[in-house]
Amino acid sequence: MQKYFEFEKVGTNYRREFMGGLTTFLAMAYILVVNPLTLSLASVKDLPDAMRMDYGAVFVATALASALGSIIMGLLGKYPLALAPGMGLNAFFAYTVVLGSGIPWQHALGAVFISGVFFFLLTLTGLREKIINAIPIELKHAVGAGIGLFITFVGLQSAGIIVNNDATLVGLGDLSAPGTLLAIFGILVTVIMMTRGISGAVFYGMIITVIVGMIFGEIKVPDKVIGHVPSISPTFGAAFSSFGDSSFYTTAMLGIILTFLFVDFFDNAGTLVAVAGQAGLMKDGKLPNAGRALVSDSVASTVGAVLGTSTTTSYIESTAGVAAGARTGFASLVTAALFLLSLFFFPVLSVITAPVTAPALIIVGVLMVSSLGKIDWTKFEIAVPAFLTIIAMPLSYSIATGIAIGFIFYPITMLVKGRAKEIHPIMYFFFVIFLLYFIFLK
Repeated sequence: MQKYFEFEKVGTNYRREFMGGLTTFLAMAYILVVNPLTLSLASVKDLPDAMRMDYGAVFVATALASALGSIIMGLLGKYPLALAPGMGLNAFFAYTVVLGSGIPWQHALGAVFISGVFFFLLTLTGLREKIINAIPIELKHAVGAGIGLFITFVGLQSAGIIVNNDATLVGLGDLSAPGTLLAIFGILVTVIMMTRGISGAVFYGMIITVIVGMIFGEIKVPDKVIGHVPSISPTFGAAFSSFGDSSFYTTAMLGIILTFLFVDFFDNAGTLVAVAGQAGLMKDGKLPNAGRALVSDSVASTVGAVLGTSTTTSYIESTAGVAAGARTGFASLVTAALFLLSLFFFPVLSVITAPVTAPALIIVGVLMVSSLGKIDWTKFEIAVPAFLTIIAMPLSYSIATGIAIGFIFYPITMLVKGRAKEIHPIMYFFFVIFLLYFIFLK
């Protein structure tokens, strides 16, 4: 194992890799609760059961997808990079595709599966890099910031801090409500720990909030800590059922598939560079085994869709593990083993409610909007598409809509400014695709 992962070459050992893998797991373990609550639309009341994914099945799918994705990345890519269902993408899946558009969650899983297959093929052919390079860096940053605002908005709603208001669309909720007070407590605790630089602050914040919730009777005390693993049958293979339904093949679904694909592109590329750079694995500005790492991500997304969860992607929380000493894919195997072990702790994790996970959504949103500072706001032709991309996501409750609007306005403003030569031909293709997306949206 030491020889395969080249421990001596990168100056590491089993202890450092284990501590790195454990740290990464603690930093991203919140996804085990946040993802099932998000995909089951637990915070939405009076919703038909047919629109909700089974919580237990999604929990198992989340743990298995995270474990398998991390194993593939560790063995194939050899990077200390863990994978799990992506934040933002799960919110897009649940709140935009299923809740907003009324699309069956089985169809949404089918879209995730297809996007994973496309990702795999584009990576093998080398087209992936060309597509990413064709998209202006400002729009990439705008997409990241917009998703950050979107999931923060979702978190504030889950906490009951922001509620529906017939006069102004949205308004401030009842801050004295028990669930909302618990969420506010969780936000304060998590913010304090994040500010102090504590690794795994989001996860620890959830644990502390759960304990306080149990003390005050807001959260049910579980009967046992370790129990049976829930059945995955309600979601396993459900993605394939959509392919035989003619209603699956629409222009709107094409836009959804492209959104899953684009966001996974950005997430994976940015995270890979960040983790490799921090670990000192970059060589002459290039990533060794980059192709294998990208293949690992695309395979993980496809497998995750089959299991029954939204897009599986690389996690920036892996940098916490690198800071703790991780340098090779062995750390990813440690993280994977811990995700598998977590399957048996379902009785504890199943009692956690939406107000407890709301702080995680809000904090991750804060981290994502940091990309706003990387956009050149002094150039109006750049500022307009970037701003519209960002603001449209939370206001339209759709990541896809934000991306579409930004990609439509970018060539328009650049052409008018006389910067046509700077527009990559692929951007014109996206312009047409997203115009059709709005024209035939249904």
